[in-house]
Amino acid sequence: MNCEILSVGTEILLGDILNTDTQFVSSRLSALGINVFYHATVGDNPARLREHLEMSLSRSDMVIMTGGLGPTYDDLTKETAASVMGFELCEDAESLARIEAFFARMGRTMTPNNKKQAMQPKGGIIIRNDYGTAPGCAMVKNGKVCILLPGPPRELFPMFDEQVVPFLKTLSDETILSHTVKIFGMGESSVENKLKTLMEESKNPTLAPYAKTGEVELRVTAKAKNEAECEKLMAPMLEKVKAELGDVIYGIDVPSLETALVALAREKGKTVACAESCTGGLIAKRITDVSGSSDMFGFGMVTYANEAKMKLLGVAEQTLAQYGAVSEQTAKEMALGTLRVSGADIAVATTGIAGPTGGTDEKPVGLVYIAVADEKGVDCQRFVFGRGGNERALVRELAASNAINMLRKKLL
Repeated sequence: MNCEILSVGTEILLGDILNTDTQFVSSRLSALGINVFYHATVGDNPARLREHLEMSLSRSDMVIMTGGLGPTYDDLTKETAASVMGFELCEDAESLARIEAFFARMGRTMTPNNKKQAMQPKGGIIIRNDYGTAPGCAMVKNGKVCILLPGPPRELFPMFDEQVVPFLKTLSDETILSHTVKIFGMGESSVENKLKTLMEESKNPTLAPYAKTGEVELRVTAKAKNEAECEKLMAPMLEKVKAELGDVIYGIDVPSLETALVALAREKGKTVACAESCTGGLIAKRITDVSGSSDMFGFGMVTYANEAKMKLLGVAEQTLAQYGAVSEQTAKEMALGTLRVSGADIAVATTGIAGPTGGTDEKPVGLVYIAVADEKGVDCQRFVFGRGGNERALVRELAASNAINMLRKKLL
């Protein structure tokens, strides 16, 4: 099945908001084995919206539309889509009752124009909205599918997972299932080089790489009569991938690198601490974003100034004078000091030049030292992130990711 995603909203075209809906829906469709060949955005103009929707339906089996389901006069997605698909709009009593209950629960007065959101295509499928006032809907006719969803991500994301995914699965007699292998520490080209033959020869399941910032994902997708058969098809492929790549794989279907770290530390009963200079608390933030991190993380410091490094971590003044704050020697002393004052089992420390200023020929912007210490000693790695210039956020993000990964590998 081929699908097209059509976003509606002048605010997207103007750049006022970031369109995360399309990225989210595309990733979910890919996991279901549904091809996405086109993304498009149309402003709040019914004529242009009709024109593009008609074109989309002429070349795709399914169109998923996001946005334009609000109560105001310029929210015309539903009216336009129903007209194109040949569906009559009627007030749905259940949708209206849910909208009224939503306003009552929020202690707000419902204005008359909100009733517009209760208008639904007669004979269509209503997609309930438990997170806002605008329900979605699906219309199926003459082999074409048109799905309408509200624009706010906090509404669309759970509605898609809870209701659209089960609906999409009913459109096929076969089950499509995917697993995502998460990789850190090996680039996309190196991953492909190692697995090229496997990628080229595999038809069911398929194996496809996807690059992210500092990471690579491999998606293994199988098609069969049921989920058990899909799992049976994918198992040998997953074992081959794990055998070939080893510990650069930090998990399968794991949300993030820090999630894998927290789970591993809890499993081993180990505690982690950090001292950050160039990353400015990003490591601690990412770890504590994960539920359950309090079991393995309780100590983090931002020692940005040399005085903080000396006073709080015990970094020697002579070390800073001789080698500088951004050096292997300072990073090691920071990690050992963190281990000592925190009482944790493992400690990590970062020091570097995030830029865009502060770099020299000897120590360029993007230079970062990351040290990890435990009872057996301390290890340090030197990195140069980015390409120089104004990439401060990228340098910090990659430094934090590598620090988290070094903690993970130390635990292994």
